[in-house]
Amino acid sequence: MSSPQAQLRRRISLFQLILYGLGTTIGAGIYALIGELAAVAGYLAPMAFLMASLMAGLTALSFAELSSRFPRAAGAALYVQEGLGSRRLSTLVGLLVIVAGLVSASALVNGFVGYLGEFVPVDRVPAIVMVVLAVGALAAWGIAQSVTVAAVITLVEVGGLLLVIGASRGALAELPERWPLLIPAADSASWGAVFSGGLLAFYAYLGFEDMVDVAEEVKQVRRNMPLAIVATLLITTTLYLAVMIGAVLALPPAALAASEAPLATLFQHYTGGAGPLMGVIGLFAIINGALVQVIMAARVLYGMACRGQLPRALGAVDPRTGTPLLATALATLLMLAMALAGRLGPLARITSLVMLVVFALVNAALLRVKRRDPHPAGVVVVPRWLPAGGLAMCVVVILVEIGGLVRAP
Repeated sequence: MSSPQAQLRRRISLFQLILYGLGTTIGAGIYALIGELAAVAGYLAPMAFLMASLMAGLTALSFAELSSRFPRAAGAALYVQEGLGSRRLSTLVGLLVIVAGLVSASALVNGFVGYLGEFVPVDRVPAIVMVVLAVGALAAWGIAQSVTVAAVITLVEVGGLLLVIGASRGALAELPERWPLLIPAADSASWGAVFSGGLLAFYAYLGFEDMVDVAEEVKQVRRNMPLAIVATLLITTTLYLAVMIGAVLALPPAALAASEAPLATLFQHYTGGAGPLMGVIGLFAIINGALVQVIMAARVLYGMACRGQLPRALGAVDPRTGTPLLATALATLLMLAMALAGRLGPLARITSLVMLVVFALVNAALLRVKRRDPHPAGVVVVPRWLPAGGLAMCVVVILVEIGGLVRAP
């Protein structure tokens, strides 16, 4: 008689899942995005972050309900299958999510190696190979171990933001007198800057969608996954707003925009030193993002294989590690190939557009699911207007992004 097939293990607690979500959402983006956002929105950058949080929040809450209804791996692909009833579209969505995640991870690996070269001399190709293999080995080791490492690194990332916030407490104390600077005027130019900045800041919130891909490894998943998604969004928004307000009150937006490492520049402005500390924290943030993306891609491959959308071998779980080793190895090799290829900038922008299309489909799927079964028992349910608003918001942003790509030289 054959032995039962090994299954993924439920090892992730609510606290670990929140840290996992913060690690994939905060990532490396905020450590570089402040300068770009200051260039686009100026003193209105905090308002742009607030707008981005509302844009992301609509779709995040759709993911929260769907993860409670269908708590299995390969989240977005599964949700499209269940909601829209198209196996081909579901498979396409799953593959797009995998490619988008691995493109992001590859860009992060290149950024990590380039950043590391500022501290110690490194050869690009051997360094990329070693970093990618180390990330892949950690992802294969076990979900408890890899999520614990990601959680520790996340605490370092968040600690870096808290250091900046703590250092900027003097500027934050001036907020009652200077808040009119941060409020847009009643004219199209001001709100245009907020909207443009909101589109840019939106990408600093991407990552909550990766949380649902570890659903089969979460304890009390129908309760903990929605809670973790909401907590991640609230904590991220609070940190982003505090950092951005402190930044624009301390330095002119033009100075922030001119800096290649705006958080390090800001920290040096407040403390008079310790800039390299923020650089080291940035290194941790970059590699954490790559680790989370490999875990996500492997779980999507696993989930699609279990449903027969990909070769069954990718759905095999090693009984010793409790991880899908073949799926993890494939994700690691694809990331390595992309990282060595380099020049992923244009592709990364297109993958951001792809993720917006995925979000639109997920919101549409939830609307269909809610029509068939509006009040399921034991499931977190959000009002129907939330996925409708999320769908509308995604369509607007997609059209704006397509217009930008068309106008780009």
